[in-house]
Amino acid sequence: MNKIRIGVLGIGRGSTMMKYCQTQQDAELTAICDNWEEGLLKKKIELGDNIAYYTSFDKFLDHDMDAVVLANYANEHAPYAIRALERDKHVMSEVLPCQTMSEAVQLVEAIEKSGKIYAYAENYCFMAAPAHMRKLYRSGKLGAFEYGEGEYMHNCEPIWPKITKGNKDHWRNNMYANFYCTHSIGPLIHITGLKPVSVTGFELPFNARMERIGAKSGSAALELITLENGAVIKSLHGIGCSKNSVWYSIYGSLGRVESSREDAQYGAYNRIFTNLDRYEGECFNRPQTYCPGSDEPSLTQNWEHGGSDYYTMHNFINRIIGDKDAEIIDIYEALDMFLPGMFAYRSVLVGGMPMSIPDLKIPVQREKWRNDTWCADSSVAKEQLVPSYSKGNPVIPDETYHKVYEKWKNG
Repeated sequence: MNKIRIGVLGIGRGSTMMKYCQTQQDAELTAICDNWEEGLLKKKIELGDNIAYYTSFDKFLDHDMDAVVLANYANEHAPYAIRALERDKHVMSEVLPCQTMSEAVQLVEAIEKSGKIYAYAENYCFMAAPAHMRKLYRSGKLGAFEYGEGEYMHNCEPIWPKITKGNKDHWRNNMYANFYCTHSIGPLIHITGLKPVSVTGFELPFNARMERIGAKSGSAALELITLENGAVIKSLHGIGCSKNSVWYSIYGSLGRVESSREDAQYGAYNRIFTNLDRYEGECFNRPQTYCPGSDEPSLTQNWEHGGSDYYTMHNFINRIIGDKDAEIIDIYEALDMFLPGMFAYRSVLVGGMPMSIPDLKIPVQREKWRNDTWCADSSVAKEQLVPSYSKGNPVIPDETYHKVYEKWKNG
């Protein structure tokens, strides 16, 4: 088998993708890029001289490789993806796909023009529970989809020093609450295959936890999303909550399937609960619970995020090799997962009015958004800058960021 030659941008999150290339037979890690020279040197000591190391992305793209994995900052993926596609590289992008509608339009058109594979690495879709829920739904065992809920509530205070290093300009400190939304929305979209058409957004208040870590947004966000068939899904996600929850629930005309909550003692996102009828209107109570695939040898037991990190890379490689059935998330589905969060915050800023969600698969819909740089990143938004918090950005003293930096520096 000819191995797919992979380059990885980002040594932090990208370490998981590097691990895949080093342990699997279908991929080879050939180059790594990061502008953090100290971290890149440590990675070179760890991995050796058989891999090329770059601090320049342009020189990185000159390297002889087939595909690029983008594991850089979540608000910077689209520009790097476009540059890689223009250099004839396949792209796997970590979350999120883009930051603005302008980037979304440019990215869609770059992918269409290139003819290369683009895969969105929303790994939560491939955790055991939501992946099995998708199989049940697609097999018809739930009947018609009627309602769903997804949660990604992550108390990030303990890890904030590690992931922001006390940088007050870090994207995580300046994103709006609805921004990082695809861990909760994504699996529901991937399960149903239905397109979102409108959204109403809500923002939870800025709290003491957010103040302590230096993040300027509301502590969490909520989206109520209407799908093309009239069904509704509720998405809840945030970094300023007190407890964690990764949880999914879907209702169909034949019953309900849901995962266990993260802190339950039943296997978290590896376990599901079902209550399904044999035919519509039976109304017979037959609850079951099990861990999908637990009786089979697992290729993924040593992989992060419940093994899902293995599948994003494996499916991406398989699609490049030529397997048209390899389960990747393309750019149109990726935007169906992300745009509801963006437009939910637009809804928040106008008092909760529902917002229509564009379908950028339709070329005529792109023109309205081609120059839209609306976001909370001042370097990108320019005159279209919006606050990170709907009530105005809270004032956080520099001392807060210094304390976070010291925690990171001292380990």
